[in-house]
Amino acid sequence: MGVKAAGNAARARPPLAFRQSVRYILNHMVQYTRARLDASFAALSDATRRGVLEQLGHSDASITHLAEKFHMTRTGMKKHVGVLQRAGLVTTEKVGRVRTCKLGSRRLEEEMAWIERYRQLWDLRFDELDKVVEELKRKEKVDGRKKKE
Repeated sequence: MGVKAAGNAARARPPLAFRQSVRYILNHMVQYTRARLDASFAALSDATRRGVLEQLGHSDASITHLAEKFHMTRTGMKKHVGVLQRAGLVTTEKVGRVRTCKLGSRRLEEEMAWIERYRQLWDLRFDELDKVVEELKRKEKVDGRKKKE
């Protein structure tokens, strides 16, 4: 390495005493929960997948049976079941040539808690809106009486 190259290398990196190591703190539970919520809500966003979950709530079913019930190809149903599997909502088991679908063991507790927080928030907002509407109605009633007099 030439003198010029050595000088550039020394300038490019500060001495060890001055280096600051950048550390990122990553809360794995927050990241994991977000990913699970995203996967769950993505899976539940489709009417066919919600129907599949409802069907599997009654009894286990093969991909072929589900495809017939929802008037689609087996390939299309496999894709829907794959989305539900990735979200942990459905499990499949292959016996011979038949792939049977069952409800997954994962319950939607985190999703319900998330929805409940927002339901409470909206309830509070609607309660406040009700108060404003009642106040406006009361003022309108009082103003109407003053105009008649």
